[in-house]
Amino acid sequence: MELLIILFIILTIIILPGIRVINQYERGIILRLGKFSHIMDPGLRVIIPYIDRMIKVDIRTNPMDIPKQEVITKDNVTVNVDAIVFFRVLDAQKAVLETTDYRYATSSFAQTALRDVTGNFDLDELLSKRDEISSQIKAIVDAQTDKWGIDIESVKLQNIELPADMKRAMAKQAEAERERRAAIISAEGEKSAAAAVSEAAQLLAETPGGLKIRTLQTLEKISTDPSQKTVIILPEELSSQIKNITRTL
Repeated sequence: MELLIILFIILTIIILPGIRVINQYERGIILRLGKFSHIMDPGLRVIIPYIDRMIKVDIRTNPMDIPKQEVITKDNVTVNVDAIVFFRVLDAQKAVLETTDYRYATSSFAQTALRDVTGNFDLDELLSKRDEISSQIKAIVDAQTDKWGIDIESVKLQNIELPADMKRAMAKQAEAERERRAAIISAEGEKSAAAAVSEAAQLLAETPGGLKIRTLQTLEKISTDPSQKTVIILPEELSSQIKNITRTL
């Protein structure tokens, strides 16, 4: 009985504190008496209590928000820009041993790169070349974090916040552009309508009896109006003679 009690005490004090469970998406860095020993894979693992220390590292892809940064563009416009960085740990040993906090280090360097890169572009380029800017930031941050065992998978610019007066100016510019396009479309429509009327008039003039038919159609439309009208119709021959006499005078 005493032996069982002794074994239970040994189990409680020595073995149980050394039992660890490492998830599939983690790796365990073992420091033995403060010195790196080895890396443990996922599963049920046992370490030496009070001698070994385990640091778990998540090796999944991690999204990390880059806080809003105030940036002065190349054409001296102050904007606020934020982004998101997707990264993952490729070397758990480097991530633990080469920096005190790999997440904070990656975030800090990404903020600096975001300000430096966006400051080299004009406002128009900043709005239209997001993918190019994101690629440049990714290349800079990836080169730095590689020695920490971190792989930067992608960087995406999220929001570009413009000053209020700049927003109003851009809104006015957009409105003026819409009005200009509307005026062009209206002018083109009037031009097409005038061409169609001219073509129709030419066809009526060249078609025998065309003007007569058109005149009769017009009279038919007028006659449906209940208002009082007096219409005098002259024969076409008489009209032609009157025109000739008028020309000779």
